[in-house]
Amino acid sequence: MAGKKNTDPETFWKQYEASLGEKVLAYTLGQYLAGWEEYAHPLWGLLIATDGGFRFHHFPHEGWIQALSRISTGGEGPKEKIIFIPRDRILAVELRREQSLLKRIFVNGQPRFVLRYRDNAGAEVELIAETDSKASLVVEKLQI
Repeated sequence: MAGKKNTDPETFWKQYEASLGEKVLAYTLGQYLAGWEEYAHPLWGLLIATDGGFRFHHFPHEGWIQALSRISTGGEGPKEKIIFIPRDRILAVELRREQSLLKRIFVNGQPRFVLRYRDNAGAEVELIAETDSKASLVVEKLQI
């Protein structure tokens, strides 16, 4: 669900909730790293807690250079990517922060959003995303 350009955030979230049929409880920006079998590479998107569960929503983006290249080769444009994990499949969710100050400064200071869940086959999977401290609200809403 790509919003129109210049849509204010309040309108966007009302439209998003209407399209889902669920209430959005919290959200933040993050970069998916692992735990989604279909995608092995990092993706930027929204980490979203709803009444029904968790969503990672990647909105496609294409710069003008990529668009020109794609048009000249006849390729397809980028597509939305969404993972939904129902609440009843969520086992645990946490925000892991690096404890070492030196590692936060020199390696990676971003907190990691970690959601353990059961996939369709019943196997336990960990979805991991880099995010910011605002993800603590998403974690909190998914733990309720």
